[in-house]
Amino acid sequence: MKIIRYQEPTAAQSAVDSAVETLKEIKAADDARPGIPGEHWMVLGAGIGVWLLSRRSPSLLLRTLGLMAGTALVGRAASGRDGAVKLLRYLPIGSAIRRKV
Repeated sequence: MKIIRYQEPTAAQSAVDSAVETLKEIKAADDARPGIPGEHWMVLGAGIGVWLLSRRSPSLLLRTLGLMAGTALVGRAASGRDGAVKLLRYLPIGSAIRRKV
């Protein structure tokens, strides 16, 4: 029989828990605020801008981080609270998309 003992959380685990809680607070604050007209278009432009600016860097790390940040912004533009997904319901193919609107 194996006895499992309680272990104090490590500093790394505490840092991860703190980061997760901070992200939850940011998401809650973002969900509570009213949307800005055209917000998804601004975020889309920012994402494409990050892609274009970072792709010319000689640093692989900077190109990779730019790709990740640009992808996150474009994804936010497409699926955010006031994102482009809401526009799809007006298109013929959009009626097949089931999404909380």
